[in-house]
Amino acid sequence: MATNWKRRILILPPIILAVLLLVLVMKNKKAPEQVPAVEQSRSVRTINITPMNVVPRVLGYGVVEPGRVWNAVAQVSGRIIKVHPDFKKGAILPKGTEIVRISPDDYNIAIRQAQANIRAAEAKLQELALNTKNTKASLVLERQSLTINEQEYNRSQTLKKRGTIAQATLDKERRNLLNQRKRVLDFENKLTLYPSQTRAQIEQKAISSAQLETAKLNLKRTIISLPFDARIAKTNVEVTQFVGAGTVLGIGDSVNCAEISAQIPLIQFRGLLKAASTPKTTEPMDFNAGAMAMIVKNLGMKAIVRIRFNDTTVEWPAQVVRISDTIDPKTRTLGAIVSVDKAYKRAIIGDRPPLIKGMFVEVEIRTTGLNNQIVVPRSALHANKVYLVNDKSRLAIRPVTVKLVQGDFVIVDSGLATKDRVIVSDLSPAVPGMLLKTRDDATASARLKSQASGKGSAR
Repeated sequence: MATNWKRRILILPPIILAVLLLVLVMKNKKAPEQVPAVEQSRSVRTINITPMNVVPRVLGYGVVEPGRVWNAVAQVSGRIIKVHPDFKKGAILPKGTEIVRISPDDYNIAIRQAQANIRAAEAKLQELALNTKNTKASLVLERQSLTINEQEYNRSQTLKKRGTIAQATLDKERRNLLNQRKRVLDFENKLTLYPSQTRAQIEQKAISSAQLETAKLNLKRTIISLPFDARIAKTNVEVTQFVGAGTVLGIGDSVNCAEISAQIPLIQFRGLLKAASTPKTTEPMDFNAGAMAMIVKNLGMKAIVRIRFNDTTVEWPAQVVRISDTIDPKTRTLGAIVSVDKAYKRAIIGDRPPLIKGMFVEVEIRTTGLNNQIVVPRSALHANKVYLVNDKSRLAIRPVTVKLVQGDFVIVDSGLATKDRVIVSDLSPAVPGMLLKTRDDATASARLKSQASGKGSAR
C-alpha cells in the first residue's frame, strides 16, 4: 500500500509543472490582430458613348420569283407543225424566238374567202353606180315622153268635145298616158332604192374587210414567239398535236427581272419607317397608287438581295417596288416586295450563280442615314435600362427610351449622353452603387461602329 501511495506522489510534480507552463503561455499570448474590412470590386468592360452615323435597316427572307411569267396560250386552234428544238424545261431563249407554229391552212383559206367577198361587194357597188346613172338618164327620157303623152291626151279631149274623134280614141290616149306615168314612177322608185342598196353593199364590204383583218390576225397568231428573254419553266406541246384556242402550250419566266417578297417582322418595319421618317412622310396621306412610290423616294429606301454560301456571300442591288397586301397572322410579318434587274447577268460558273427561281435569299432594306445618333449594343439594354459607370467608379442604373432596335444594337432616343460609360459585359447581380473595376472594350466599340454604319451584319 505504501508503495502505491509513493507512486501517486511522484505523478504530481509533472502535472503541477505542466499547469504552471500553460498559465505562463496564456499570460504571455498576444490578442488576434484586427484587419480592417476591404470592399471588393467587380471587373466590367465598358464603351464610351460617342454619337455615330447610323443606317437604319431591317432584314427579311423570301423566295425568288420571276418578275414576269408568260403563259404561251394558243389564240387559235389547229395542228402543230413546228416546235423549236430547244423549247424544253430549263432552256433559256432570247426574245422573239419562234417556239411553236400552228398550221396556217385554215386561215389562208379564210383570207382568200374574205378577199373574194370584198371583190364581190366592190363589183356590186360598181353595178349599182352604173344602174343609178342609167336609171337617171332613162328617167329623163320617160319624163319627156310623159309630157308628150299628156299633150296628146289634152288634144284628144279637145277633139272629142268637137266630135271629130271617137270615145275609143280618147280612151286609148288616156291608157297611154297612165302607162307612161307608171313607167316614170317605176324609174323614180328604182332611184329611191339604189342608195339603200349601196349602203348595204358598203356595210357588207366592211364586214368582209373585218373578216379579212381577223383572218390575217389569226394567221399571225399561228406563230407563237417569246415576248422577252425567258427561261422555259414548262412545255405541253408536240408536233402534229391538235390544240384548241386557249390551250397552254408552255410557261416562260423572265430572266431580266426577279422579285422577292421578303417577310419582315411588322414591329421592325414600323421602327425602320419611324426612325427614317421626315416631316414629309409623317403628314397624313391617302394611300393611293402613288403613295408607296412617294414613301420609297422620301425615305431613300434601297434594298440588297443576298445569298450566303459556306465560304462566300453573293449580293444583288434591288429596289423596293411595293408592299404586300396582307400581314401573316401567324408570324406577324409584312411582305416587302423588292425587284432585281438583270438577275442572270454577271454570273460566274462555280462562284456567282444567277438569281434563280426558288432560291431562298436574305433581303436587307435600308433608308437614308441618320446623323449623330446614340448607339449601344443590344446586350447592354436591360428591360429599357442601361448600366453605367459613374465618376466614382460605381454602378448607376439609368432608364432610357429606345428609338430603333436593329440587329445587335439599338438607337437610344433619350437617357444617355456623350461620354457616358456604358457597361457591355454581363453583370449579375447588379446592385446600384457597387464598386467597379473598368476596362475599355475597344473591340466592342469598333464592332458597334461598323454595324451602325451599315458595313457590318444587320442580323
